[in-house]
Amino acid sequence: MDDHTRDPSVEPPRGNPTGWRDDDQWEHATLRRAVVHGVRLYNAGEFHDSHDCFEDEWYNYGRGTTESRFLHGMVQVAAGAHKHFDFGDDAGVRSLFTTALDYFAGVPNDFYGTDLLDVRTVLTNALDEPSVLEGWTIRLDGESPEARPADVAYAAALE
Repeated sequence: MDDHTRDPSVEPPRGNPTGWRDDDQWEHATLRRAVVHGVRLYNAGEFHDSHDCFEDEWYNYGRGTTESRFLHGMVQVAAGAHKHFDFGDDAGVRSLFTTALDYFAGVPNDFYGTDLLDVRTVLTNALDEPSVLEGWTIRLDGESPEARPADVAYAAALE
């Protein structure tokens, strides 16, 4: 574990996803924190803020690591949704989602509690029909969490 990615305030998951260690702590707690905030903000339609949560944490990891690939992929997911919902740019969606799927190759389906199998499925389907994004939420620990004021504050503090 890297000291700069520790955060004892980050709560444990439901279940035992990849990233949760046998000694009852996150391998990279700041990654989990970014995922929780980023997913909640995505589910609230705050795609730009979601993107920022993933992007800020992405800078903590070296190129080619699983953490880097996962976070870079999630950056692309949020950016693609932003293109679709805010600009109607479905060509941009397809480009971003194709790249995201490439980044997700080899990343476990339960990485830090994210239902990455569902994310991959929706992205793949959105390549043909971006409207599948309508009403879709990202699941974390088996739920579709909603944004809270703390998520907005977290994203605002990144600026």
